[in-house]
Amino acid sequence: MAALTTTVVDLSQESARDLNSALHKASPGTSWHVTHPGGAHNLAVGLTTGLDVVIDGPAGYYCAGMNQRATVTVHGNAGTGVAENMMSGTVRVRGSASQSAGATAHGGLLVIDGDASARCGISMKGVDIVVGGDVGHMSAFMGQAGRLVVCGDAGDALGDSLYEARVYVRGKVKSLGADCVEKEMRAEHVAELAGLLKSADRDDDPSAFRRYGSARELYHFRVDNSSSY
Repeated sequence: MAALTTTVVDLSQESARDLNSALHKASPGTSWHVTHPGGAHNLAVGLTTGLDVVIDGPAGYYCAGMNQRATVTVHGNAGTGVAENMMSGTVRVRGSASQSAGATAHGGLLVIDGDASARCGISMKGVDIVVGGDVGHMSAFMGQAGRLVVCGDAGDALGDSLYEARVYVRGKVKSLGADCVEKEMRAEHVAELAGLLKSADRDDDPSAFRRYGSARELYHFRVDNSSSY
């Protein structure tokens, strides 16, 4: 088998538009190394093929947004909306992520080794998100499907207005949002969580986590619940 070659794109010499244009034309299975990203916005967005993209430094807003099939690794922090609206593939942030990580994402796996700011997983629709550290307030807000795993602590209003997304937290939860409750951690949930942690290359003990989900009291409007919305 021929050795794989890696294409290097130096963003001190080329623009984010040049990078994205090259990635959109790339053949599946090819490897890309992005140097000197300098926190530029919209890196590696809209990818639709199985590329391996390594960003060697911090990324700005919406890195790896709308990803399909590609594996994108950021060796640094990521700005607002990393992996927003991802459909499939894997995005890994080796540092921490700003607000709205994985927002509205329908599938794939987002791993954040550090912390994630406010609204991590907002309106998530099927993505799996594993955060190695803490998450900010209103994470999993209006989460419709998928799993959010928090290996640290969670901020205020976790899972506010949650639908059917499942949330696992190892540390402390500052407060739960409207219609979010702690649920029994049964054997199938421990097994599910163990699989998610393995996918994220983590060795946390799944039995140390607690599970949260929707109380399903706000699905249909009832005047008695009007103050809870």
